Amino acid sequence: MAEFDYVIIKAVAGVYTVRTPQGDIEAKPKGIFRKQKLTPLPGDRVKLENAGGSWVISEICTRKNSFIRPTIANADICFLTVSTVEPVPSTWVIDQLITMFVDKGVQVVLVLTKSDLASGQELADIYRKSGFQVITVSYPESEGIRQLRQLMQKKICVFCGNSGVGKSTLLNALLPQLALETGEISKKLGRGKHTTREVTLYDAFGGLIADTPGFSSIDLERAAPIPKENLQFDFPEMQDKFPQCKFVGCSHIKENGCAVRTAVESGEIPPSRYQSYCQMYQNAAKHKEWE
Repeated sequence: MAEFDYVIIKAVAGVYTVRTPQGDIEAKPKGIFRKQKLTPLPGDRVKLENAGGSWVISEICTRKNSFIRPTIANADICFLTVSTVEPVPSTWVIDQLITMFVDKGVQVVLVLTKSDLASGQELADIYRKSGFQVITVSYPESEGIRQLRQLMQKKICVFCGNSGVGKSTLLNALLPQLALETGEISKKLGRGKHTTREVTLYDAFGGLIADTPGFSSIDLERAAPIPKENLQFDFPEMQDKFPQCKFVGCSHIKENGCAVRTAVESGEIPPSRYQSYCQMYQNAAKHKEWE
């Protein structure tokens, strides 16, 4: 487990559980982090010092990325769990989540559940055409489950999705030993207005997996604001079209000679993906005006 020596796996009320080669220990951060307005997060690689018999987090190593919700750092891969039927999948919500993770360098895999009720083929086609891996799972064991386990090897993984999509069932199929723990976590979290939703990392296939119950939709402008000029780079299906656009700095919204719009009209780029891009672009433009 060399890649994950000294990593925070849980944070509760300012006390951090740190995974070390010698076992888990509790530590508090140095006061300097408060002055730097830096908060340690689950997933952070850290350095420790022993001060007066107590462990202290003395340094937070450079992060690959970090998120406000879920509160996690250094995520490698996100498994976006979507039901084929109930709750009815929303491409707008899916695209917002995908964009947030892609913008921070996280690999996104779409996981389709409840395939026994509906195939979800139309949804799968949209995202495969857009350059994302799509895996359909069934239980108790399937090729999809085996694919997920392989992808999770030695990575910090995040699972997210609307309530009711079957995320807990999926996690329990992947990691049967967590069945009791995920059940207990769900009961503790509840739905209270002031409930604190904590992220805990668990050992999984040589890496770590983040349990993020209730993580469904986001306010992209608040959770992960992306400048409108950068949005185009978070839609992989659009990128090879940029050099073909007539104008340098094309926004792909209304310009004549836009290769992206031409690709949408020809069906090469899924219309729902382009509609999401346009809406996010307009929202980002308004956000800048408010600033």
